[in-house]
Amino acid sequence: MKKIVAPSILASNFGKLDEEIEMINRSEAGWIHCDIMDGNFVPNISFGIPVLKAVKEVSKKPLDVHLMIEKPSRYIQAFKDAGADNLTVHLEALVHLDRVIHAIREAGMRPGVAVNPSSSLDGLAYILPELEQVCLMTVNPGFGGQKFIPYSIQKVRDLKEMIERTGSSALIEIDGGVDHNTAPALVEAGADVLVAGSYVFKADNPEKNIAKLNQLLGN
Repeated sequence: MKKIVAPSILASNFGKLDEEIEMINRSEAGWIHCDIMDGNFVPNISFGIPVLKAVKEVSKKPLDVHLMIEKPSRYIQAFKDAGADNLTVHLEALVHLDRVIHAIREAGMRPGVAVNPSSSLDGLAYILPELEQVCLMTVNPGFGGQKFIPYSIQKVRDLKEMIERTGSSALIEIDGGVDHNTAPALVEAGADVLVAGSYVFKADNPEKNIAKLNQLLGN
């Protein structure tokens, strides 16, 4: 199975967003990662549905939409209509996770669950077979450019073991502090998808850094 690099446009230049998306189109990236923040679930506001629609118009890659918002079940169809291909909701934001995961799939998107750094994986035990991806936050969500949390490596190993034990085919997605230093240990532990923001968009040669992550993934 080909593994995936997903540049996070949260770190991009929004004044030249069309050029940033065209760069991703040319690159070896597999997805475009879109972080939606509401200022309530996380202490920051990023962008919403109008920007996502604009990205979809230019993008030739699937949109991997990560909702860091309260009450995400209210917006499932709206994000589908805006162009989301994958829709990931936070374990910590939901009481009725099973219901929401099935609603995402029924809307025609790949459902995923994101897990904060200090949160236990136990809440995924029964839902894993229903998921397409699990996004492990390896920084505290809300802001780009944060330092990678080292204990995340063990968490990746634990999730990999849980996926194998339950027979799930969910991909392990890593979001936070991904670069050429952290990626090798993450891939060895079982990561399938590497989300990278600053490492891509703050680089002198973003396409080269995307290719470097792809190489580390074994592609």
